[in-house]
Amino acid sequence: MQKMVMENSIVSEFEGILLKDSDPFSYFMLVAFEASGLIRFALLLLCWPVIRFLDALGMGDAGLKLMVFVATAGLRVLEIESVSRAVLPKFFMDDIDMEAWRVFSRYDKRVVVTKMPRIMVERFVKEHLRADEVVGSELVVNRFGFATGLVNSDIGFISSKVAKLFVDDEPSLGLRRATSSFQFFSICKKQMHSPFITDENCDDHQLLRPVPVIFHDGRLVMRPTPSTALLILSWMPLGILLAIIRIIIGVMLPLRIIPYVTPLFGGKIIVKGKPPSPISGSSSGVLFVCTHRTLMDPVVLSTVLMRKIPAVTYSISRLSEILSPIPTVRLTRIREVDAQKIKHELSKGDLVVCPEGTTCREPFLLRFSGLFAELTDRIVPVAMNYRVGFFHATTAGGWKALDPIFFFMNPRPVYEVTFLNQLPAEATCSSGKSPHDVANYVQRILAATLGFECTNFTRKDKYRVLAGNDGTVSCTSLVDQVKKVVSTFKPFLQ
Repeated sequence: MQKMVMENSIVSEFEGILLKDSDPFSYFMLVAFEASGLIRFALLLLCWPVIRFLDALGMGDAGLKLMVFVATAGLRVLEIESVSRAVLPKFFMDDIDMEAWRVFSRYDKRVVVTKMPRIMVERFVKEHLRADEVVGSELVVNRFGFATGLVNSDIGFISSKVAKLFVDDEPSLGLRRATSSFQFFSICKKQMHSPFITDENCDDHQLLRPVPVIFHDGRLVMRPTPSTALLILSWMPLGILLAIIRIIIGVMLPLRIIPYVTPLFGGKIIVKGKPPSPISGSSSGVLFVCTHRTLMDPVVLSTVLMRKIPAVTYSISRLSEILSPIPTVRLTRIREVDAQKIKHELSKGDLVVCPEGTTCREPFLLRFSGLFAELTDRIVPVAMNYRVGFFHATTAGGWKALDPIFFFMNPRPVYEVTFLNQLPAEATCSSGKSPHDVANYVQRILAATLGFECTNFTRKDKYRVLAGNDGTVSCTSLVDQVKKVVSTFKPFLQ
């Protein structure tokens, strides 16, 4: 059985084969920016002409080592691992050559060989490309857990490591670039170069799709190639100034004026559907149930409706609360306490809630909490989406206080707001449906409106992937802590 598996094996280069781009420079730029900051990012960009010159002289290995040194020297290995887990997979996936992937996916044993340090690539190729082994250089780490910027293996050493994986038999196929410097391809029974031709009518569709990237972190929207990185650095000073101006205007001007001022400063809000009119003389307000793309969702909704609608929040920063032009109601994630808070706010008027509990950048919706469905039957689903050019306005592992600043640093941020009809009585809990069924129904119609996919992933799943924790924060006040204790012991007191 072991021999059969070995005969159906493949070895593929990562750069230039599974990835369309053979130059790993932009991925080192991502490590520099996300794990260190703007200074290292700019320094590595300054080194790019030297790296290209070394490559032109046939000293590409020296240029690669220079990239590794500038991008990683002095960083904690944990920080590099974090970027490799939360940031790089999204950009790797965007650069995947699907024809090469289809060839690669049809073999039982899959080995990927990379010029980059193994730590940068391993998680992605194993979790998303279903590789069995990843062979690359190894970062040299000191006893304090910091990268020295050096690697303890070269092209020849990597080739020998691949050969050791196939001592008993030769790989069935090797996918390589025509200009590859790796020597191990000579042991492959067959070699193949791009372009790859595959059968589009293959029945096994599951193996023809990599596992999608649902969660990712980091601030940069575009992969920082040299030209893009230069554009980002050039925009930074103007972007910061523009963000400050936009925030000041948003805080000072009345909401009814902001829609008319927004286009003057490069912003755009697209409204679809018919916004509901304010309802007077009612004992309960309307609950707007929104998809959660950024912390700006409730603010944009209030701007469109031209009235301040309070929004429930979980763990936004105090700075974001201070800058918010609308009232915020901080929840505790204690079900009984939060239910009372939401009921109290609805008794005073309309309210905004994002039942995903956290943001998701990709075209997926996380599982909706059913709490909102228990508290009211006056539910208006609202599909929120946004487009930005340079910077993401959300973070799982970074400083959340900078989220609104990064959003407004984009040259032309665009928000799309689509109002759906209020749920009919037969689709709410008043008709006997469970809160779980109502939440799932709202999730499905919002996903269909946006062209997204529904998932069962939760906030905890997101934070475990991106930050290595479950995203739980401590109670924000003494009152909430007391309520938590009371709710814990309530069953024993009855």
